[in-house]
Amino acid sequence: MNWTYRSKENMAGYLFILPNLLGFAVFILLPLVFSLILVFTDWNYLKGLEGLVFTGLDNIKRVLQDELVLKSLKNNVIFSAVSVPLAMLLGLVFATALNKYVYMKSLVRTLIFLPYMSSLVAVSVVWRVLYNPSQGPINAFLRSIGWENPPGWLSSPQYALFAVIVMAVWTYIGYAMVLYLAGLQGISKDLYEASEIDGATGLQRFLSITVPLLKPTSFLIAITLIIASFQVFASVQVMTNGGPMKSTFVLALHIYTEAFEFKHMSYAATVSWVLFLMIFVVTMIQWRGQKKWQDQF
Repeated sequence: MNWTYRSKENMAGYLFILPNLLGFAVFILLPLVFSLILVFTDWNYLKGLEGLVFTGLDNIKRVLQDELVLKSLKNNVIFSAVSVPLAMLLGLVFATALNKYVYMKSLVRTLIFLPYMSSLVAVSVVWRVLYNPSQGPINAFLRSIGWENPPGWLSSPQYALFAVIVMAVWTYIGYAMVLYLAGLQGISKDLYEASEIDGATGLQRFLSITVPLLKPTSFLIAITLIIASFQVFASVQVMTNGGPMKSTFVLALHIYTEAFEFKHMSYAATVSWVLFLMIFVVTMIQWRGQKKWQDQF
């Protein structure tokens, strides 16, 4: 009787999760396995499955010799190394200010978080207009303060990547701020009151109490933003399409162009696995190192 009852309970549970498992298998697991198969083939997808030709390690050898992969990887690393720390720092500053000193907190919090919730394509189009070298408000402001020949931000190899990073930081700030706000509200006020009685200044309280207690939140934000920054695609495609002179070319854009412009689907799958392994390694390093820099309370 008990065995029959438990079997029925288990069957009911499996039936409830079946739609989700089917969706995961069809739209995630099977494409993942198929993309791994493509790494060892040359696939002309216009011919269907008949176009699959086994090529061994040719795609992997090509990746190792592809200078554009190295260029894209370098741009990805620079993009992540600059945008993530800046977004986290500014998010923490805004969260701290909103937690204490700002009136109409809900409105201000919504306005700061709105860019993160908005369509990335729409945001990129707006920033492309802002960066317009002749009619954009950014260069108009720079001319008004005496800079006679401000750069063409998105048309300059020297400034294009920096311009995209600024837009990304502006987008990420709201995400970091909301999570930091949640972390700040979980810190006991008694700690601040005790430190104030002991004579600690505001900066000392911030560095000795706020920052250490927010390390778990910082760890979460760092992982999620690093993953997002390595997968950056839409903003780069809309604002620069990888130019000028490949100065903003990133791995996700490389994957897209190889797959849908040059029809090299197998090679695109190989580059996508390189991107996945890179994100996986970075995440594992962070995960392994969290115990060394993250205090437990």
